Amino acid sequence: MSLRDILERTEQYTVEIINGRNRNRLDRCYRVFLFLLSRAYRNVVQLRLTLFDNLLLRQHVLGCFVVSVGNLTVGGTGKTPVVELLSRTLAGRGRRVAILSRGYRSKPRPFWERLRARLLNEQDGVPPKVVSDGRGVLLDSSQAGDEPYMLARNLVARNGSMGVAVVVDKDRVKGGKYAINHFQADTLILDDGFQYLRLRPWINILLVDSTNPFHNHEALPCGLLREPIKNLRRADYIFLTKSNGGTHLRHLRRFFRRCNPRAEIIECNHEPCYLQHVLTDERQELAVLSGRRVAAISAIAVPESFENYLTALGGEIVYRKRFVDHHRYHERELLDFCAEAVRQGAEYLVTTEKDAVRLPPLPVDIPPFYFLRVEIKILSGLDAFHKCITRICLS
Repeated sequence: MSLRDILERTEQYTVEIINGRNRNRLDRCYRVFLFLLSRAYRNVVQLRLTLFDNLLLRQHVLGCFVVSVGNLTVGGTGKTPVVELLSRTLAGRGRRVAILSRGYRSKPRPFWERLRARLLNEQDGVPPKVVSDGRGVLLDSSQAGDEPYMLARNLVARNGSMGVAVVVDKDRVKGGKYAINHFQADTLILDDGFQYLRLRPWINILLVDSTNPFHNHEALPCGLLREPIKNLRRADYIFLTKSNGGTHLRHLRRFFRRCNPRAEIIECNHEPCYLQHVLTDERQELAVLSGRRVAAISAIAVPESFENYLTALGGEIVYRKRFVDHHRYHERELLDFCAEAVRQGAEYLVTTEKDAVRLPPLPVDIPPFYFLRVEIKILSGLDAFHKCITRICLS
């Protein structure tokens, strides 16, 4: 068993524990251990925030408008479509937009390149990775990371429209300076930036999954919270994603109003648009799944939401395969999935757009393989969204 397999199995076991698994004494002991780590982590996070609030740690200010988009929890809020919508709208209004990402689980720069920069004491060190310059995609998903590659591919210039640059670096202050100097960016979108306090945002956008806002209310690693819930007071706009009009939304709104009276609340939903072949630009209407036998494969934080889409579209899921979030597929895994899907009589193979960028070469003689394209739709608070866009464009 490889180290990657061990780490993924440990991650999966931890997820099961924090989701309530309690089969034996080992499970209970491990949960107590996670709880103790969670308390320590929460205190460290809050101390760090206090240091920034009291100017004991420095926040950098760059010479352009910075918009932070992030979560209180780990994954599952549907952040990437919101970043895409925001970037496309701003670019359409004439802003020079660059997205700054840390490139989670992307390949680091070659060791020799990093060593050379350090030995030569180069002022800026190793430059950030440019996933897209706005005109074309320059890196693949393994080098860039899943979400940056998706954003770069969907936001390149088309039909005379202005494209969006995508820059990856753990040091997003450095990434922001690079985007300003090389792409003349006047608007920086800080992807997954709610906890990135070194770069001061002009607008803080917080995403909350309305179907599971704060999981079990515990911080990592005993829960999914990255920081205490009370810190949502930093948000200027709160996007309630996966909204379905349920009565629980009224309670959520009241809770947010008590914690943060100044924040604008925007309800939105992620809606399937079409199916696209994982290898080509061929698209199919969603209705093609109605009454069909479907095999689903995914490695995302909340696979149930993806599978529920397929069921709602009339598909019958005859086989499903789930991996941990951001899993990078091996060829053997894909072969096994396709073989089992065929044995179960699947007529279509379907995955998510994020998973599609991580697939190895496809085997031959398999059913049609598509990814489900999902886009954000604002259900309420559209005026607040447009005011946010105007506020940025008039800066």
